[in-house]
Amino acid sequence: MADPKGFLNHGREVAKSRPVAERVKDWNEVYVPGSLLPIISKQASRCMDCGIPFCHNGCPLGNLIPEWNDYAYREDWQAASERLHATNNFPEFTGRLCPAPCESACVLGINQPPVTIKNVEVSIIDKAWESGNVAPQIPERLSGKTVAVVGSGPAGLAAAQQLTRAGHTVAVYERADRIGGLLRYGIPEFKMEKRHINRRIEQMRAEGTKFRTGIEIGRDMPATALRKRYDAVVLAVGATTPRDLPVPGRELKGIYQAMEYLPLANKVQEGDYVTSPVSAEGKHVVVIGGGDTGADCVGTAHRQGAASVTQLEIMPRPNDERDPVTQPWPTFPMLYKVTSAHEEGGERVYSVSTTHFEGDEDGNVQWLHMTEVEFVDGKLQQKPGTERKIPAQLVTLAMGFTGTDRENGLVEQFGLELDERGNIARDADFQTNVPGVFVAGDAGRGQSLIVWAIAEGRSAARACDRYLTGASDLPAPIRPTDRALAV
Repeated sequence: MADPKGFLNHGREVAKSRPVAERVKDWNEVYVPGSLLPIISKQASRCMDCGIPFCHNGCPLGNLIPEWNDYAYREDWQAASERLHATNNFPEFTGRLCPAPCESACVLGINQPPVTIKNVEVSIIDKAWESGNVAPQIPERLSGKTVAVVGSGPAGLAAAQQLTRAGHTVAVYERADRIGGLLRYGIPEFKMEKRHINRRIEQMRAEGTKFRTGIEIGRDMPATALRKRYDAVVLAVGATTPRDLPVPGRELKGIYQAMEYLPLANKVQEGDYVTSPVSAEGKHVVVIGGGDTGADCVGTAHRQGAASVTQLEIMPRPNDERDPVTQPWPTFPMLYKVTSAHEEGGERVYSVSTTHFEGDEDGNVQWLHMTEVEFVDGKLQQKPGTERKIPAQLVTLAMGFTGTDRENGLVEQFGLELDERGNIARDADFQTNVPGVFVAGDAGRGQSLIVWAIAEGRSAARACDRYLTGASDLPAPIRPTDRALAV
């Protein structure tokens, strides 16, 4: 145990953010560089090393949280990094982007603010990179087997790294022009600078993983050709079909899906554009959808100089604190969350539904009409007399995703079966109905968390390794039917 009295002697402290007036002028990460290390040893000491550490179950990866908390408390950064990497290929991603279901399951959180697990995690990995403790793990021998991984998001990268380390020759196919999937083009720079992806890619290259960008399986290369060329295939293509809003006026110019809007801002940071082709500068922006993707749109609009930003959510405003009856510990509670983007301004409106859009004579959206809604006998209904309109010159739809892309031909060419939710069906070993073709991440699970994507990538890699060789020494965090207490 780190410090038997740590949770009594120290309160919870989290990473400090840069002043709003400063950070909205750039695209750098919102946190003050180096602000965590001076406090992280004390924060790690708050971990009680519980007899039953529920944080393990709250984390889909099964991270060894009490162990690396103890090492962080003792400032043994190399040992902490080793324990962190034992279960997580990319802790610098999860330490910045994961909503930390582990903290919701922290035993200390029953009656006190939980341990700052996420901040400890990112401090360990940042220190590891700074100290040179993150080195390529080159396999001692090659198996002679080849694997294609389709998709380079967190699930695909995790599967590829695990299979490469198992000795297989692995090629990652990505339809975009750069590796990273939604990490690269969905997550804004101010949440995670892309240098974190770049150095992991270099590590994976050194280990032997090959990367093929600008190739969309199903369009640029037939799925059947891919299957013939490789001994096995892991599909990590995500759930990229966005949920649309079929209301009058949807066809007006200036209404975009979030994943049409956000990648362009990231491409500016990559140097592809001087300014985004779709910019919020000087415009009244409305973001439809109250989740993390919506918050990303809010923060992006602030940095582009929007005249105003309004975020709409059809559901009621969440509670500020956990409801012990409907959301008991250690489950992951749906609470009112103020992200860094919300700190920067804008208005959030709950329990409203868009009825239609209104445009000008040139076909550009100008107004969004909405009405308040409420649940009556379990059904969502409009409240008469609550209709109103707000200015909307740029609208982004951030209402989630409905399943795997069916337009590129991949599903049909492989002959894959889908489940009732539109995801690629798989068995308990992550294998599809096509022998030797596996699926991991959102493509099989549906839209979910980055930590689930990495866990599924690792587990699918083990199943694929066993398919190729008859056995596997790779760890398997989960099965497709597993559910963490936190989710």
